[in-house]
Amino acid sequence: MTNPDWKTNTTLSDIAAWLKDKRSVVVLTHAKPDGDAMGSTLALARALNLASSTSGASSKAECWYAGPMPAWHKLLAGPTKVRCVEPNQTPEFTLDPEAIVVLDTGTWGQIDAYADWLRDRADRACVIDHHLQGDPDTAPMRHVDTTAAAVCQSSAELCRLILGLDSAADLPTDIAEPLYFGIATDTGWYRHGNVNADVMRTAGDLLAAGVNHERLYQATEMNDRPARLRLMARALDSLEMHEHESIVFMSLRPKDLVETGAAPGDSGGFVDIPRGVGKVRVSALLTEVEAPDKTLLTKISLRSKGGDDAVDVNQVAQKLGGGGHARAAGARVMADVETAKKKLL
Repeated sequence: MTNPDWKTNTTLSDIAAWLKDKRSVVVLTHAKPDGDAMGSTLALARALNLASSTSGASSKAECWYAGPMPAWHKLLAGPTKVRCVEPNQTPEFTLDPEAIVVLDTGTWGQIDAYADWLRDRADRACVIDHHLQGDPDTAPMRHVDTTAAAVCQSSAELCRLILGLDSAADLPTDIAEPLYFGIATDTGWYRHGNVNADVMRTAGDLLAAGVNHERLYQATEMNDRPARLRLMARALDSLEMHEHESIVFMSLRPKDLVETGAAPGDSGGFVDIPRGVGKVRVSALLTEVEAPDKTLLTKISLRSKGGDDAVDVNQVAQKLGGGGHARAAGARVMADVETAKKKLL
């Protein structure tokens, strides 16, 4: 259930002021980062580093990610200092920063790679998120805008405040670009029901800052490896329809990745494909993985169509210990994929 304490208790202006004199900042996000997670974190780190270089302070920021990483992550990250922890890798955290900012999540289960490290430093942490639920004890300072389609909208405003600019349109292009990418991907490149006037205004400002929409789209969305297509074929071949074709399940197992030569991050976006079928109201992708202790768990990604009869998949995910948004949510089930299907249905 949603925690009533999961709500905003500070402003973006206060967060910008809090970060101003910090000499070292680590920026975190959820495991298996998507476009919004990487876009918001990279933009914030770049804004902090730019502000420190122009003010003469020694403040430096870096981003930490827990994989699997998407295929385009190096392209988006560029020269920004990042640290990636791959699945089943034991991370070594020696840095003791003055501030920690967690973006696009506030749930312990989504940042378990850093959980012990963060708990020891929670008093110097801040969360910026847009999801409907989270764990308030992840940070004493929280800015949660559940009306935002992407956390990059809040990150754009925070970057503007840090740099003292009048508009997001004045942001340097290398900061505007990951922000635009995050908003674009969390709205399905402006196709989903979460698109509204605020989304388009921010996107327009970022385009005015010099973002090349076509180049970014081509480089990230039209640059797949053949292995991704083979994995997509496996997912579509597994398709099951339930409840008079209103619910669609697809599933992937470890052998599918091995036999197709695909990586875990190659399945991004698969869950959206069945929503193109007229009768479908909910689409689910269930991915079975092997935990470090050799037990099987299934990761569930849920999407629903908008409209008068829309299904709130966040409520479904919460019953399985997960959460997210009304139209996009996820959960983990400690079971094989067949067992997870039965629980989900």
